[in-house]
Amino acid sequence: MSDSSAPVRPASAAAEPLTAAIEPARAAAVETAGAADLVGEHLGATAEAVGPAELGEVLTHTFASRLPGYMGWHWAVTIARVPGEDRVTVDEVVLLPGDQALRAPAWVPWHERLRPGDLSVGDVLPATEDDTRLVPAYTADDDSADDTEGRVVAREVGLGRERVMSREGRSEAVARWSAGEFGPTSSMARQAPGPCATCGFYLPLAGSLRQLVGACGNAYAPGDGRVVAADYGCGAHSQATLVVVQDTEVVTSARYDTSEYDVLGD
Repeated sequence: MSDSSAPVRPASAAAEPLTAAIEPARAAAVETAGAADLVGEHLGATAEAVGPAELGEVLTHTFASRLPGYMGWHWAVTIARVPGEDRVTVDEVVLLPGDQALRAPAWVPWHERLRPGDLSVGDVLPATEDDTRLVPAYTADDDSADDTEGRVVAREVGLGRERVMSREGRSEAVARWSAGEFGPTSSMARQAPGPCATCGFYLPLAGSLRQLVGACGNAYAPGDGRVVAADYGCGAHSQATLVVVQDTEVVTSARYDTSEYDVLGD
């Protein structure tokens, strides 16, 4: 197969011995490929600029590739000659992609490929120096003049942590938790008798996130031991009440006055 995208540039008259050395170049390509049928037709020659002419002449012959899986690629065989001598030597043989070549996608650093849940036992995920979710602990108080969250975190410098979560990191965490299974938009929360913020089993986080998220301490709740949004909720709310309707206990919305109830007629 031919590859019109391979570089083809006429060589100078001084490099004529190199231009004519197509068969030695093909032989080198065949040796590298491992079989003659993997090297296709000659596509042209490209003169290489390597410095003053007295230092030598260098030229690259290109051949179409017939290697399975390498459509659009070509063999590039670079040969050289000392001026005034007939002997031609092979510098290197490489397989190069053309404009239409099939290539692997761009490499992505491993820490950018990771997704939540990928970390397993024994894995180590070091934070990078430019992680925007973290700031040096000693600068947290200067994060912003009106950043009360930053000032709260700054008080923890004495605990020995070199870095703490930045304002951006905290915002991302709250947004992620609120959008998840234990956020206010989950199906459980929409059917709950009341929000977690009014539940006796709700344990608010200390510091700047106190009004937004906390931990559930109810062993019977689906969020037990998890970080839940203050406006999340479930059927295990501490203030959920039972109303007797025709000998059947029915859970109603969270209430604080449970001394009596009204029986509605038809």
